[in-house]
Amino acid sequence: MKLTAPGLTSLALILFTCGATESARANNPFPAPVTIPAGQKGGGGQNPSTSSLTEQHRLPTDSSTRHTLELPGRTLSFIATAGSIRLFDDKGEPQADIVYTSYQLEGADLGTRPVTFFFNGGPGSSSAWLQLGNAGPWRLPINADEVTPSTFPQVRPNAETWLDFTDLVFLDPASTGYSRFVAAGDDARKWLYSVEGDVNALALVIRRWLEKHDRLLSPKYIAGESYGGIRGPKVVDQLQMRQGIGVRGLIMVSPVFDYSAGRSVLQYVATLPSYVATLREAEGSVNRTDLADVEAYARGEFLVDLIKGQADKEATTRLADKVAVLTGIEQAVSRRLAGRFEVAEFRREFDRKNGKLIGRYDASVRGLDPYPESDFQLSGDPSSDPLVAPLTSATVDLLTRKLGWRPEGSYELANRKVREAWDFGRSPPESVSELRKILATDRNMKLLVAHGLFDLATPYFGSQIVLDQLPPFASTLRVKLVVFPGGHMFYSRDASRHAFRAEVEALMK
Repeated sequence: MKLTAPGLTSLALILFTCGATESARANNPFPAPVTIPAGQKGGGGQNPSTSSLTEQHRLPTDSSTRHTLELPGRTLSFIATAGSIRLFDDKGEPQADIVYTSYQLEGADLGTRPVTFFFNGGPGSSSAWLQLGNAGPWRLPINADEVTPSTFPQVRPNAETWLDFTDLVFLDPASTGYSRFVAAGDDARKWLYSVEGDVNALALVIRRWLEKHDRLLSPKYIAGESYGGIRGPKVVDQLQMRQGIGVRGLIMVSPVFDYSAGRSVLQYVATLPSYVATLREAEGSVNRTDLADVEAYARGEFLVDLIKGQADKEATTRLADKVAVLTGIEQAVSRRLAGRFEVAEFRREFDRKNGKLIGRYDASVRGLDPYPESDFQLSGDPSSDPLVAPLTSATVDLLTRKLGWRPEGSYELANRKVREAWDFGRSPPESVSELRKILATDRNMKLLVAHGLFDLATPYFGSQIVLDQLPPFASTLRVKLVVFPGGHMFYSRDASRHAFRAEVEALMK
């Protein structure tokens, strides 16, 4: 039997999707370490069995402050609360304090006013990126092509805040931000450093926050970034089926839905459009419509030649030469790599002649390579590393000075120890199974997926491949993919942040 190009494309995508959906179908019940004892509601309460170790790690009581924000064309008055919600085991012993920062508009009808819960990814990242970079009432510029570690870290009013149309709750999972373990021993840590433990804890914290602030009747939305693509559908599933909480919409920012894609030849299909976008951006402004030819090639001839394998010399040379033309990589280099560029290889080779290293989170950002003579990449990421210091300082200043909440200890913007200790399970984690389930369970729920063109960490075309395999009930009226100029944090660009806000507002209305 001879397969045409479209036939091979369909076969590859079906095999890819089937492999993804067979894993992680079941959600185990949330084990004992985070169940709520009778009478416990909200956070910060003292438990009779609390040990002296717990007291040493105790966070301050919640702090609520009133603010008025003058923005173009409107004034917003709101209550900001910084605090924590404590998780207990089935014996009433405290396990961890999960920190949140919330913003609620004053004078709104709580029964109809939406509330959106945010978390970032990593694992090990706090929610400061989405709060100060995108949706919160105050914003810090985080465009890595201009920001350096010594940039003055002062926030300013955010004209693109989502507070106009939804209240905001930013969550920091265990060991991120100021969230911390209070239990002795490793049991709580092992559980909350796992895919399912993390998801169950976040769902429980969301329910507890809704109860604590009398918001059970409010329309609810979930927004997650990066690894938040794994968390998001799973958290919604937990809220629907175990916590008794319905969710109106899921907003995914630069998500990863399936880690197994990195082991498939489809990784090269997913990254190719972003590679080409990087070259075209260097030559002038670019948007997704400018990449229609590349997407068609990636789905067609590129995939056909890719599947034939390197044993087919003619197909491999044809592919390598075409990729060299499209990406600007030297033909000799492309042929040596058979046209199959890993992200690290592309980042190193793209502007090697000028001693520059391009970003993984934003390939349009070029930084000086500290070791330009080396054959290997020995440095970090110029599109994210310069942001750590100003974003950390700005977040701590916001919490302590503006919101009057002063925890002891260090603020963890991106805790690498969490990622190193994370239990991803026996197979690569995926959330496509839960995504299908939650869309089928609630026919009114909507999904908005947003990406940046130059993001090599979670390329937009990878999400396009996943969404294309959803059943017909996930129609374009319910599921939408939007792609903006920018990288992983595309909202660092003013125009992209403004356009993204408009998409979210339309979703909620």
